[in-house]
Amino acid sequence: MRVPLSWLREYVDLPADVSGRDVADRLIRAGLEVETVEEAGADVTGPLVLGRVLEFSEETHKNGKTIRWCAVDVGPEHNADRSGEGAASPSRGIVCGARNFEAGDLVVVCLPGAVLPGGFAITARKTYGHVSDGMICSERELGLGDDHAGIMVLDPDAGSPGDDAGPILYLRDDVLDIAVTPDRGYCLSVRGVAREAATAYGVEFRDPGELSNIAGTMDTSGLADGPGDYPVRVEDPERCPVFVTRTVTGFDPTAPSPRWLRRRVQLAGMRPISLAVDITNYVMLELGQPIHGYDRDQLAGTIVVRRADDGEKLTTLDGVVRTLDEDDLLITDDSGPIGLAGVMGGGTTELGANTSSVVIEAANFEPTGVARTARRHKLPSEASRRFERGVDPQLPVVAATRVAQLLVELGGATVEPGVTLVGSAPAPAPVDIAADLPARVVGVEYAPGEVNRLLTAVGADVVAAGSDRLRVTPPSWRPDLTDPFDLVEEVARLHGYDAVPSVLPVAPPGRGITFRQRLHRRIERAVASAGFVEAPSYPFVGEAEFDALGFPADDARRRATRLANRISDEQPLLRTTLLPGLLASLRRNVGRGAVDVAIYEAGLVFLPKPGEAEPPPRLPVERRPSEDELAALEAALPDQPRRLAVALCGDRERAGWWGPGRSSSWADAIEAARVVAGAAGVTLRVEQAEAAPWHPGRCAALYDGTTLVGHAGELHPRVVQALGLPARTSAMEIELDGLSATDDPVPAPAVSTFPVATQDVALVVDVAVPAADVESALREGAGELLESVRQFDVYSGAQVGEGRKSLAYALRFRAPDRTLTVEETTAARDAAVAVAAERTGATLRG
Repeated sequence: MRVPLSWLREYVDLPADVSGRDVADRLIRAGLEVETVEEAGADVTGPLVLGRVLEFSEETHKNGKTIRWCAVDVGPEHNADRSGEGAASPSRGIVCGARNFEAGDLVVVCLPGAVLPGGFAITARKTYGHVSDGMICSERELGLGDDHAGIMVLDPDAGSPGDDAGPILYLRDDVLDIAVTPDRGYCLSVRGVAREAATAYGVEFRDPGELSNIAGTMDTSGLADGPGDYPVRVEDPERCPVFVTRTVTGFDPTAPSPRWLRRRVQLAGMRPISLAVDITNYVMLELGQPIHGYDRDQLAGTIVVRRADDGEKLTTLDGVVRTLDEDDLLITDDSGPIGLAGVMGGGTTELGANTSSVVIEAANFEPTGVARTARRHKLPSEASRRFERGVDPQLPVVAATRVAQLLVELGGATVEPGVTLVGSAPAPAPVDIAADLPARVVGVEYAPGEVNRLLTAVGADVVAAGSDRLRVTPPSWRPDLTDPFDLVEEVARLHGYDAVPSVLPVAPPGRGITFRQRLHRRIERAVASAGFVEAPSYPFVGEAEFDALGFPADDARRRATRLANRISDEQPLLRTTLLPGLLASLRRNVGRGAVDVAIYEAGLVFLPKPGEAEPPPRLPVERRPSEDELAALEAALPDQPRRLAVALCGDRERAGWWGPGRSSSWADAIEAARVVAGAAGVTLRVEQAEAAPWHPGRCAALYDGTTLVGHAGELHPRVVQALGLPARTSAMEIELDGLSATDDPVPAPAVSTFPVATQDVALVVDVAVPAADVESALREGAGELLESVRQFDVYSGAQVGEGRKSLAYALRFRAPDRTLTVEETTAARDAAVAVAAERTGATLRG
């Protein structure tokens, strides 16, 4: 919300010497988020005055350009003696390319020495054969609008030549740009911000939302069915509790918006359009009540507020034909839909260049319904932005009257007698609160009567409800005040957050991070040291991601927790795997020019419990939840194990003067899993597997003992194509909470000073036998003298027979206390081969 300081001063008696930044500081201390203070017009410096065009001559030059050589009276202080140029009186000679003015018109002149927006300095310079001693300005040149079709022509009585043009143009003002949080919808108006400023400064506030404060208040008698009312019927009072109309006739559609009105609307961030539209926007900005005007001559019959029929059509003001949902609330007449309630009006009854009779609508709509409609149609608007946060239901009569008043004053209209009022504003529910609750919660001893004073300043009605209790009725514009602790927050906010003491809790001795926290940190350091870069992502996914990953219809990972307040309709679920976000990060990096990418993410996944979960209970805030309440909450939450995933593509080892590079492969994804296991102090067992989204022939299942903890390998080509990833992209995902790591000290490795003895063996096995099984058998059979086993070759061909393969291993033996003999090494090797033969059917290759 952008609020000009001059507008704020109309309702608050701010000290004369305070600036916009001073007001912003006070509002920030009161809890509002003032993002910036813009000094509008500050980029226009130097002499900017009114001038009257005395005479001009038109000249066409060789380039085809027609200019006017003007004599402009800019006041005695600034005029020059131009008698030598044949001028009738002292004036300034100015060259102007515009032709939308006549002799005698009052214009805005920048004199030499002035600087316009963009650092454009004005000097006397020779052009088109004349010395142009200044510049006649357009709106865009002064930063007052986008109109550059011609120069600004002011009302004849706007001032005299030589007067400072700044105040007449409302050029300079401080504008507060406030980020309004969802609970402070009332601050989407000058009225709401002015109330906060009055409280912050402790000065009087004149409420423009009270009918008595509208100058020249018009008749509001005859509410409902008064003479001249436009007929209205509301069929859904829950979604539309209040609907008000007032009608004006005889409006002059050619009447221009006065400069003060256009400037305020512009400074508030909206584009001036026409007088009728500008007035409705002005009142919305002033009061926070969205207004819609209908061309009465285009209305057909009674205005009806009803739900849409599924598939019904409406052309909104932006020219888009929208297919409606049965949840949408409509404004209709006998011709059909004429507006999307609380969001945007329809094009058939739009105020146009010939509108002379206006039906003014000011209604109150239920917030969540407006929010659903705006999101469904991807149609955010100034109206929906306010209704979504809650609009004061007492405002419609005041706002409609204010619009009618301005249409009369500025557009020559006549107000039809009576007001149509359908429904009534719901009364705010009173809240009982202990008088000392704010002091107990905030930790500040408030002076007697201070709590009452601050809550009254909010706009609440405060009465005693006993010796130590208060009954507080929130104001109609604060639908967020429903709980005693909401009132506590208001007391703390208005008294000043800086008055709340900062007391650090005493940390209990002897505690630090847990074993699991230390383990997770150790694992992530190991993965990062292996060359992977962390790439965290949001935990939100959609069915499209599951489809792209090739998950079968019955895959457990498709059963995901659905968010009630999702950010995007395309991603309404909580992730059950880390891969969608991680692979999206990899694709994004590749799309931005990265070729060799290796990234990881560690985080929680959300796995719904079997069966239908009970909805989570709403925990109390006035006391600690009971054990049963906490248990019910825990039971309603999905399981949240921590996982780590990696994704990589391109080269794992780059080429250079040291030799050729090496592309990343499924083996690197499996090695990343071994890095994780090594950091956790466990040994993984790797087996061939088939699981989406991996390639069925290049996928490994990862086991810690007998527990499946993850998968790794190369992604399926269809997945790679669906996600737009480079060919041969590999990935790994492992569940950290499934690893059998313990907090026991890791034993240091034994170091022997005696030499190593190496024995190579080549074993022939069936092609279906996993190499990991052969290696495991060799380790077990070799005994305690074995130091390491390393596979260095695999061969399949005619020499070993069809359906067979040869696996070659290097066995390293070492004793801690002696040099091994050949006989000892050979015996250990033969024992290893014997166990491998027994378990896998391996035979020594001849």
